Amino acid sequence: MFSLGRQLLWTAQSCLRQQQPVSSTLVSLPRFFSTTRAVEAGYKMKSHSGAKKRWRSLASGTSFKRGKAGHSHLNVTKAPGRKNRLSTTAYSTPAQTHKLKKLLLPYGSG
Repeated sequence: MFSLGRQLLWTAQSCLRQQQPVSSTLVSLPRFFSTTRAVEAGYKMKSHSGAKKRWRSLASGTSFKRGKAGHSHLNVTKAPGRKNRLSTTAYSTPAQTHKLKKLLLPYGSG
C-alpha cells in the first residue's frame, strides 16, 4: 500500500515540475484490482437468502431447479402417487427465471 502512495506522490511531484495536469498522468497508472459495475457505483446488491437455499441454476444458465417441499415428514397420510410427485424436481418458468436472475440471485446465477 505504501508503494502505491509513494508512486502517486512521485507522479504528482513530477507533474508539478513539468507543469502538466495531474489527471493526464494518473490515468496511465496500472490498475491493481478489478472492479465491477456494482463496485464502481458504490453499492452491491444482496442475494435473497431464501432463494439461495432453494434454487440451483442449471449448467446452461437458462433456467433454475429446486426440490419440492412436503416430502420429508408426515408421509403416512399421503398417497403413494402424491409422494412420488413430491420427490420430483421442479423447474422454473420463464417468468420465475427472469425474476431469479435479476432480483433474487444477481451474482450466483450463472
